[in-house]
Amino acid sequence: MSLETEVMSLMKDAMKNKDEVLLRGLRAIKAEIIKAKTEPGANGEISADTEMKLLQKLVKSRKDSLTIYQEQNRPDLATKESDEIAVIEKFLPAQMSEEEVATAVKTIIAQLGVAGPQDLGKVMGVATKQLAGKADGKVISAVAKSLLTA
Repeated sequence: MSLETEVMSLMKDAMKNKDEVLLRGLRAIKAEIIKAKTEPGANGEISADTEMKLLQKLVKSRKDSLTIYQEQNRPDLATKESDEIAVIEKFLPAQMSEEEVATAVKTIIAQLGVAGPQDLGKVMGVATKQLAGKADGKVISAVAKSLLTA
């Protein structure tokens, strides 16, 4: 079942159950799917890979907003953002822990045979492709930097 079909089905249930939190998150996903499908070159279709990137982008933007709301002492808005993050993350694969990311990055470093911090770009290029959707880019970057400087 495609992401769009699943979201539409869940939206119907959320409307019936009057679940505002779930409905708000699903509407955000639906809006992004429609936006992606209407972009030039999309031909009304988006791939599963594009769907994952779209969901990651939604979570990242909401996490950024959540941080700002918390800094500005706006718990009402922060709660809404964290609720939407929880809804969107249900559609993403489980995120890797920092230890799992470190193990994967160590393997990549060994495969590439890189030596120091000057090779961070090579490691990040391979790591972000291999761990796409499974780990946050900031975590991958921090782990790679620490491993290459050690």
